[in-house]
Amino acid sequence: MLVSKINAEVTHMEKRRINISSKRQITIPAKYFEALGLDKELDCIYSNNMLILTPVKKEDPAFAEEILADLIQQGYSGKKLLDEFKNINCKVRPAVEKLIEEADSIAKIASTNYVDSTDDIFDVDETDSL
Repeated sequence: MLVSKINAEVTHMEKRRINISSKRQITIPAKYFEALGLDKELDCIYSNNMLILTPVKKEDPAFAEEILADLIQQGYSGKKLLDEFKNINCKVRPAVEKLIEEADSIAKIASTNYVDSTDDIFDVDETDSL
């Protein structure tokens, strides 16, 4: 079900070969760089003999705003508000990391029977050399 959901969300895929410099550096094509809104960093994931490069997500201040709004609604103000905000805010990252670990475990299980259909998608003959 997870794979079918992912497949349903994929609306467009492109493949492009890029060179690796002698310093192990790559150049991301401008089209992809702009489409992803990249800046200076990427998250690099190694899994199942693949490298997956994803944009680094900037922290959303809206989440902090939601925490503050909730604390204010609970009656916190002044120094107590600041102290409680710091207390809750420092728990957010570990909670998110735990969710990511759980998602990675689910993805690992889902990928156990993964079949790479890239060649089928791009109609590559197995006799073609890379």
